[in-house]
Amino acid sequence: MQSPPSPEPPATPALTALPEHPAVSFVMPVLNEEDFLESAVRTILAQEYPGAKEIVLALGPSTDASDAIAQRLAGEDPRVRLVANPERDIPAGLNRAIAASAHPVIVRVDAHSELTPDYTSRGVAALRAHAADGVANVGGIMRAAGRGDVQRAIARAYNSPFGLGGGAYHGDGTPGPAESAYLGIFRREAVDAVGGYDPGILRGEDWELNLRMRRAGFTVWFDPSLEVTYWPRASFADLARQFFATGAWRAVLVRRYGRANPWRFFAPGALVLGLAVSVVALALLIAGVLPWSSAWPVLLAPLAVYLLGIAFAAFRIPEQRGARDRWLTVRTLVTMHLSWGSGFLRGILLGGGRVVDRSRISAPRS
Repeated sequence: MQSPPSPEPPATPALTALPEHPAVSFVMPVLNEEDFLESAVRTILAQEYPGAKEIVLALGPSTDASDAIAQRLAGEDPRVRLVANPERDIPAGLNRAIAASAHPVIVRVDAHSELTPDYTSRGVAALRAHAADGVANVGGIMRAAGRGDVQRAIARAYNSPFGLGGGAYHGDGTPGPAESAYLGIFRREAVDAVGGYDPGILRGEDWELNLRMRRAGFTVWFDPSLEVTYWPRASFADLARQFFATGAWRAVLVRRYGRANPWRFFAPGALVLGLAVSVVALALLIAGVLPWSSAWPVLLAPLAVYLLGIAFAAFRIPEQRGARDRWLTVRTLVTMHLSWGSGFLRGILLGGGRVVDRSRISAPRS
């Protein structure tokens, strides 16, 4: 019996021509971002881009001074507009901001990120240059930065393949089609065509939207000339909350989309399972339940390999000064890996539920 023919890839959708400097709508969800919001907005207003700009801030129910800062910024500049996001979740806020915006190019910005001055002009140029290829979203590189010792350690891990390896936007690369994009500079017509962000996906919403865009025939484009400074969490407790939620929702994406997910999504969960086996085996070996002569090489291998890998990473990651920095790097990597992996296993077994990152309920202090 012949196997059924493979489905034809979707045709590249026709995109309307963009003028040289189309008007741009920047959309930003905001929740407890008093330390970062004003700087993020001012980097948008300072963009070296001659086209018209508007900024739509989707305000969640913050418990800090974020709303007051947003209202002051809107009062100072009519290009800054505010909409309410009572659901507080990121995809709902993005959809509300997009619905309230008007321009043909949409730039997603996070309140804890800062754009380089040429970010918009380079991104729009890439959209125009590759329009015939169906490019409907362009993203660049996320450069994490930190102010204190702990936040700098977390930033080092973000910028290293030992921490968040996989996506092109976590490191340098060559321009070309990509699986997903960090933030993103979108064609509005493509976002509208796929229905915007899925409000039921509370983490990983960018990857999920980009998957639907690619399945609709559009292309996601990576351009390493675009850079965004990202300010990560500033404590290990907040980092653990963030990564547990991220892992849980990556599992939801695995449950929904199956083999469309890259293999790296499974690695942290497999790591947690392997380490659990090693820890239980070590306890049984010490108690004399298992024989040391035959069982330990196999049972303890996951733990031994992981510890060696962490030691190697702590030696190789750049921009460390002294033993304290290396210890903080080790704590960061272990927190990232185990929190993500534990959340992933939770999500595989139980789904996402209401697991969501609330680590910014209290805005971090610099």
